[in-house]
Amino acid sequence: MSENTPAITLPVTVEQIQKLLPHRYPFLLVDRVIEIVPETSIVALKNVTINEPFFNGHFPNHPVMPGVLIIEAMAQAAGLLTQLSNRSKGLIEAPLFYLVKVDNARFTAPVVPGDQLRFEVTQKRVMRGMGLFLARSVVDGKEVACCELMCAARAEK
Repeated sequence: MSENTPAITLPVTVEQIQKLLPHRYPFLLVDRVIEIVPETSIVALKNVTINEPFFNGHFPNHPVMPGVLIIEAMAQAAGLLTQLSNRSKGLIEAPLFYLVKVDNARFTAPVVPGDQLRFEVTQKRVMRGMGLFLARSVVDGKEVACCELMCAARAEK
């Protein structure tokens, strides 16, 4: 980075995340960014609590975080990688990306209240407004979910 390029200060807090992503409660699923290598990788966290609205119905008396929300959270971490990378290059008004494809999703353990999800996302490539990412979610050092994500830049209207 040149001295004119904005630095990324860690951790990136939820208040800062809200300036980078359009998601809001109850669908903002990333609490903090703790590591980033622009255009390469990011590590983000979510603290899972019993107060999450989805636990009311998934499942009563046996709360388990829905797998689709874990995938969404990994996609949000990929979005943060894109947004923070663009800002590190001085691009403040970078386009948002939409999740367009999920491949090879695997869930290997349930995520329950009290867990801290660690999202580890690596950028495989970005070309022509499309990004391909490898993502994994970890709880207490054990992988609980992984997938490949494809995201596309939102077309300007």
